[in-house]
Amino acid sequence: MQYTSIYKQVPKYKDLRLYQKSETLVLLTDVFCKRFLPLYGDRTVDQMNQAARSGKQNIVEGCEAAMTSSETEVKLINVARASFQELREDYEDYLKKHSLPVWDNSHPRYGSMLDFCRQNNDYAAYQPLAEKLSAEEFCNMALTVCHFTDKMFDSYLKHLEERFKEDGGIKERMHAVRTGYRQKLDTRMKDLEEENNRLRTENAELKRKLGIV
Repeated sequence: MQYTSIYKQVPKYKDLRLYQKSETLVLLTDVFCKRFLPLYGDRTVDQMNQAARSGKQNIVEGCEAAMTSSETEVKLINVARASFQELREDYEDYLKKHSLPVWDNSHPRYGSMLDFCRQNNDYAAYQPLAEKLSAEEFCNMALTVCHFTDKMFDSYLKHLEERFKEDGGIKERMHAVRTGYRQKLDTRMKDLEEENNRLRTENAELKRKLGIV
């Protein structure tokens, strides 16, 4: 494969649906903590906010590192995924602690919640609900967003694996770019040598016709 640059072309992280969902989880978690958890003395607030923020920020760092290091990118995306799994556990723990149910497909509102969270990535769609849902409703909405986010992580990591198979890492790209550059130089030198031989032949023929020794 021919490369013109040692740097990979990577998408802008803000264009990724995965990032958009993660940003929504950060904002939802902030509202949840303010509405349903004590303002002081509960470490869960810091833990949940930090888990959400860590997930989002590691997506950003992973995407930024992707230009030069596939290994770093994959590691950071996996760290982000683990952070959101931790956040999901916190929402489940809240429901258990307060004897509230985790909705499944037997719940009458499960299907509509699933469709809503599947179709919406940006926080703007969730904000009106975040301010009025009960704790049970809020947690189940957040858990559904976590569910879709985790599925997106799975798909994105598979995409990174396929991209690595096709594009390789930085060392392979550096070697390929350098090899391609040397090949261009060799081709150019060969063309110049052929041009020089042609001119010498034409010059010799001209001298012969003019009787110049």
